This record gives sequence, C-alpha cells and structure tokens, in this order.
Amino acid sequence: MTRRPITFESVAAAARATLNKPDELVFLPLGGAGEIGMNLNLYGYGGKWLIVDLGISFPDETQPGIEVIMADPSFAAERKDELAGLIITHAHEDHIGAVAHLWPRLECPIYATPFTASVLRLKLAEAGLLHAVDIIEQPLGSRFPIGPFDIELISLTHSIPEPNALVIRTGAGTVLHTGDWKFDPNPLVGQTSDFAALTRLGEEGVDALVGDSTNALRAGEAGSEADVRESLIELVGRYDNRIAITCFASNVARLQSAAAAGAAHGRQVALVGRSLWRMEQAARENGYLDGTPPFITPEAAAELPRDEVLLICTGSQGEARSALARIAANDHQNITLEAGDTVIFSSRVIPGNERPIGRLQNQLAKRGVTVVTDDEHFVHVSGHPARDELSRMYQLVRPKVALPVHGEARHLIAHAQLAEECQVPQSVVIENGEMVRLAPGPAKVIDQVDTGRLGLDGKSLVALEGGAFKTRLRMTFNGSAVATVVLDRRGKLLALPQITVHGLIGEDAEDTMGLTRAIERAVNGLPAGSKTDDEAVREAARLAIRRSLNNSIGKKPVTEVHVVRV
Repeated sequence: MTRRPITFESVAAAARATLNKPDELVFLPLGGAGEIGMNLNLYGYGGKWLIVDLGISFPDETQPGIEVIMADPSFAAERKDELAGLIITHAHEDHIGAVAHLWPRLECPIYATPFTASVLRLKLAEAGLLHAVDIIEQPLGSRFPIGPFDIELISLTHSIPEPNALVIRTGAGTVLHTGDWKFDPNPLVGQTSDFAALTRLGEEGVDALVGDSTNALRAGEAGSEADVRESLIELVGRYDNRIAITCFASNVARLQSAAAAGAAHGRQVALVGRSLWRMEQAARENGYLDGTPPFITPEAAAELPRDEVLLICTGSQGEARSALARIAANDHQNITLEAGDTVIFSSRVIPGNERPIGRLQNQLAKRGVTVVTDDEHFVHVSGHPARDELSRMYQLVRPKVALPVHGEARHLIAHAQLAEECQVPQSVVIENGEMVRLAPGPAKVIDQVDTGRLGLDGKSLVALEGGAFKTRLRMTFNGSAVATVVLDRRGKLLALPQITVHGLIGEDAEDTMGLTRAIERAVNGLPAGSKTDDEAVREAARLAIRRSLNNSIGKKPVTEVHVVRV
C-alpha cells in the first residue's frame, strides 16, 4: 500500500505546468479525500478535465458565522476552457450541495440522472440559476460521452434514490468511481444493485477503483431499509402522544417507512422542514413515492390531537437552523413538543456532529421528551458498504489499483488494507491535492496542487484560510480593542486616549483607565521624531494595549488604533 509521504516526480513537475498528458489518465481530489463530505473530484485525460461531484460539508464551533463549507474549485476554474463537464453521482448534499455556489466559476454542463436532476433544479431555482445552467439528464444505466471520457452509469443502492457508480473509460484506461453505495437486497425505493453490469465490467478489465471508505472499519454488511421499516412500525406503536422521527431528508425510503409506521397506527404524517418538502417533490416527480398518501403541513399537524400525528423533522445532525432544533428551543411557529412526547433519531451520527446532536437531545430530554436513538432500538442502517460488501465489490470488479476516498485517514488506510487482502495488486492512499496517474502503468502520485476551503459567510464565499476569517477567529478567542489617540502636529497628546474593549473586560471608565494610562505612557515615551510618525504612534499604542491585557488577563486581542492629528 502506498502511503504519504510519497516521492513525487519533482524535477518534471517543477519544469512544467500541472500534468495532464493526452495519453495519461489522472485523478485529482480537491475535496473528499481524507475527510467525509465536501466531495470534489477531477479526472484528467486528453487535455480535458471531468469533474465528479461538487458537495458541501458543515462547520463546527471553530468556524463561527459560516453556514456551509466547500472545496476551493480554483484549480478547475482556472482551467474552465478545459472542463468537459460535471457529473453528479447522486443527490446528497456532500455531492451536490456546492453546485449553486460554485457553478458560476465553472460554467460547464452538468450531467445527472432524473431524480438528481430534479433535486438540482429545485436548488438552482432558489439561487436564481435555473435557466443559466445546462443540465443534461441521463437515464439510469446509460452510456454516453463527455468530451474524451466514455461514461457508463451502473445502478447501486444507497440511502437516496438513484446512486450511480461511474465507469470512466478512456484511451489510457478504465476507472470505476463508486460514489456512495452499498448492496441492499431490498432498498424499498429504486433499483437494486446491477451485479450483472459489475460482473461484466470485471471481465472487461478495470485499471482502478476509486471507492467509498466510510464504513471500511465496520464488519459485516450495512443492512437493509426493509428491516428498518418493520422495526419503525413496531416502535411507533409503543408510544402515545406526539411522535417525531428525524432522519436525513434525502432518505426517501425512510420517509416512506415513517409514513407506513404512522399509517399502521392511525396517525397522519407531516413533513416539518423545507429540505424534506424539496425531497418529497423530487421523489414524486420521479415516481418514488407512488402509493404513499400526501403528507400534511406543520400547520395542519398542529390542529390534530397529539396521539393522531407523526412528524418527520429535519435536524438529525443537530443543525442549528433545522426544524427539530427550533422545536426543541420552543421556537417553531407551528409545532411544539412537551413532556410525554417522543423523538426517534432514525439516523447515524456523522463524525464531528456529536456535540450538536448531544445538545439537541439534552434539550429535548429537559422538556420531558423521550429520546430514542440507535443505541436503544434498531432505527437505522447505513448507506455505505461495510467490509463484507467492499470485499464482494472487489471480487466482482477485480481492479488493478484501489484508491480509497470518502473517508478520514483511518478509513482510507483500512480500506486499502482490505483491498490488498482481496488480492488487489496495488492500493494508493492520498489526500486532497495529490494528483495520481492511474493509467497507463502502475498508479503513482505525480504532482500536488494547492487546495483550500471556502465558507458561505452570509451571502459571500470567503476563504477559510484567508486573513478576514482568521481575524474573526482571533477575535472570537481573544476579543478585540479599538483605541483613538488625538495629538497635535508635534505629537503632543491633546486628550486622554479613548479605548473600547470587546469580550474581555467591562467598558466603563474604571475598567479601561489602566489601558488609557498605558497608551499615554507609550506615546509620551516615543522619541521626538517618532511622535510625528502616525505609524509609529499607532504601533506603540497597539503594543501597549496588548501587553497590558496580556499581563492582566492573559489575552492579546485584535487591536486597532486610530491616530487623529489636530
């Protein structure tokens, strides 16, 4: 197994631009390698680039004010004229969520299957881009060209309709890009996995498999949606009063199962959360909720007796603006939960979301609401392959190279080791920004490109490695101070310096007098020549503030000093 650090062809890489030789097939992840979420992958061949997926991730407490995070697409955007297209494997946010934000930088056609295209159109309409983007809808199981890339879609199963593995054929070699998948014998919604196509592909020959690693540490199989449905029907029958089920909005089979559980116990079923209604619309447009009665609105649910309604809510990952979070805070305009009600978390905890989910569940518990998770009852199966399913995939496809993605470092390494146990001749573990030549010849890292992350900050995309966001973080952890120093032209102070400190001390005169005197001493102590230099005065005052606060409370705030000459 190849692991970092890897010896690069440094002399050649330094002598020319980033490699994309006409006769080589290369793979470059800008997001999604070494992490779960934020997928942005590129394949290069014949002087063209194919983008696979354009997703988002979500911030944590260290990224205040940021709503969503996405990979910086600069590498692709700088090669806009070389982009053959963007293909979306499925409609999960970590694969599709950045399209509305980043497509204006790329301006390439987008390829998707019908359900994914429906979801994408709804998102683009909200962003005012629906009529600007060229969405080319492709049937399930189809084969079609995108520039020099010959693409075949292979249907798999996952926790959303229409998950597609991509067979990417070029003159240099063939890759199977699995996307997110598992082998569910009874997914309830959509097709089962196309084993015949995988077997045929294995017989044809595959140079590399670029594959999902999320559950590479889990033994056995992921499990079937059909089993979850039976369990939810039984579980809902145990409780009186109002019941809420929270799950991933995109899991249409789970929405259908929740509806079946409600119907089995005489409850009407409501959707609470905008993303649920968006997914419901896309599902009905494509026939995936045929036979499921229409869901009722939160307004209608609020009028029903508490034992006659079942709510399906967004918020399974503790998202601050989700429906369930607002309900738990007693801040939802229609829905309330009270002592004796029940919330079922029919989902898994995505790594990194443990704290917000814990906070949400504690809020509910304090209100007397019974909280049921997969620790107490069988209410969820993963959408990603466990080790037995990974092994079966390798037995079917028999690639020459395994290249794990969609996982953190420990998942990627475990996946690579499993591939070697399955007799895959070579496995390569990489991180975002490492370009791999997949074919011809043995796989090898041949170059490295700059990567970064963008965050949606209000209405703007900001670089999370940039100065403005770093300043915000410093202010969050160290506070801020602003001072005004008024002097005459010769540098004599004409009034006591004025200072405001945020987030560290009180703001009345007694709290800030020590800082005022420190600035006064620092300015008066400057040499005569420096007193007429605004920058010298500004720096002296800034250092005085930071040193004084560091000595008194151990903090060095972000500090700004205004110098006024009269």
